[in-house]
Amino acid sequence: MVTQRTKMREKKVAHHLRCYCMENQEAAQSILPLVKDFAPSIEARWGVEGLQSIFQDKSIQGVAVVVAAQAQVEITLQALRAGKHVLQEKPASSSASEAIEALSVYASIREENDAGPIWAVAENYRFEPGLAEAARVVKEEIGEMMTVEVIAEAPMNSANPYFSTAWRQAFYGGFTLDMGVHFVAALRMVVGSDVRSLAALSRHIDKTLPPPDNISALLKLENDCIGVLVMSMSATSRKMIWRVVGSKGTVQVERGIQDGQHGYLVTVYTSVSSPRSSFYPFSGVREELAVFAKDMANVSFKGMAASKADMRSSPLEGARDVAVIEAILKSSSENGAWVDVLPIPWH
Repeated sequence: MVTQRTKMREKKVAHHLRCYCMENQEAAQSILPLVKDFAPSIEARWGVEGLQSIFQDKSIQGVAVVVAAQAQVEITLQALRAGKHVLQEKPASSSASEAIEALSVYASIREENDAGPIWAVAENYRFEPGLAEAARVVKEEIGEMMTVEVIAEAPMNSANPYFSTAWRQAFYGGFTLDMGVHFVAALRMVVGSDVRSLAALSRHIDKTLPPPDNISALLKLENDCIGVLVMSMSATSRKMIWRVVGSKGTVQVERGIQDGQHGYLVTVYTSVSSPRSSFYPFSGVREELAVFAKDMANVSFKGMAASKADMRSSPLEGARDVAVIEAILKSSSENGAWVDVLPIPWH
């Protein structure tokens, strides 16, 4: 829900937007009128020179890196080396190995200055109140986890605005990696456990999409719970469900619409009471941005260490999401062989 307080907060954030940078002058200037609607004093910059001017500008505290996933980590590390706080679009990296190397570089940057820059990954599902409530129910109400199910039908046809982005078509794992990290992030958050190992099979049905576009995986979690994850990017319907069955009850989260608002319906089933349901409108993006802005201000002006920033958007969590999808792709390429998910260390 967009409240008056939210609108005021968004206006305050827009007031502090100094500039943006795009690949070339034509692209940068083409969107300037649109951006000026909410940030009247913003400047357009472009190319390598424009990017370097941002990194060298001492008045700029933080940047958002929203580029093709293949280039994001490189630009993010440039910004971090320049002392800028970074909010990077997901996925955290294009591979688990790239993430491990980048986290090592980030650790060396922070060793030089504990109050050094924050690196946050915009995996906003972790900030969704509906998913947070489901995680609470799993922890407090349904007893020992026994099984978990994730179903994600996400049509990625030519009508979808993301379909035509060239970098996604050329990206390793295609939409399965780019979108799959969302579903894995929600899974890991709700169950409160990492995926230890998995076995997956895949199909490539829609040849206009990069392979694979359909995945079925068996999961074994670190807490010994078992589960399944099914994703389809060539489905004609849209459905997203996370369901955890415990020894004392079950909780299900389903993405949907209620009273014109998009959000998550959380339903709890127990043997001692009737099912209860609550609907939580989307607010993860706003919450994520607000938390990043607060952490950035606390590090820049109040002496907080960057290591104290909110872990929900840490690159470690984002990297572990990537590692699960990478294991799925590896297993499916080996005809469903069991694969251990690559551990991602935190320095």
